[in-house]
Amino acid sequence: MHVVVMGCGRVGSAVARRLEQVGHSVAVIDQDPAAFRRLGPDFGGRQVTGLGFDRQTLLDAGIDSAGAFAAVSSGDNSNIISARVARETFGVQHVVARIYDSKRAEVYERMGIPSVATVPWTVNRLIRELLSVKVSELWREPTGKVSLMRVTVTDPWVGHRLSELEAASGARAAWLVRFGESQLPTATTILQDGDQLVVAVTDEITARVHDVVERGTEGAER
Repeated sequence: MHVVVMGCGRVGSAVARRLEQVGHSVAVIDQDPAAFRRLGPDFGGRQVTGLGFDRQTLLDAGIDSAGAFAAVSSGDNSNIISARVARETFGVQHVVARIYDSKRAEVYERMGIPSVATVPWTVNRLIRELLSVKVSELWREPTGKVSLMRVTVTDPWVGHRLSELEAASGARAAWLVRFGESQLPTATTILQDGDQLVVAVTDEITARVHDVVERGTEGAER
């Protein structure tokens, strides 16, 4: 797949290199030609100098054949405009924008443009780690009906089957992180101390998930 990345800062250059490493063709747009140095000498994709929302600049980057577009410059306005042009003018199917203003990010999520709100994400991650929060939201899909939550397996569930936790909470496990490595669990997976699950939930069962995780089978009976 061809991917266009707008912004060649630390994030944009890292995304571009990773995409190329896994076999995608990549074009990177930045106003500052010197920024392309971050890509390194081995980067083989296109390097296009210009504004990420300029039609000709986007065409030079191959937007008309792109399957994905990432707007990750340091400016919210540029990212928002570029993302909308990619989606609405060129019909790019997968578009994501890096947005520092969380309120704007929420608006664009509702419009179907996934956004990464950098500061809120960082704050939430720090709070989770500092307070050892056992259940926390990681991502919410654009309609707002389903979210992914990170669940740290608590003592009452150690030694139990994953299927028991799913049945008690109503959540559905997407993947499991054990000893720092992600894996796809099965219904017979036995939960261990230190396991972290990523589960899909709806708002209707979120409170139950919290209660079940914290209280174990006692919470499941409430």
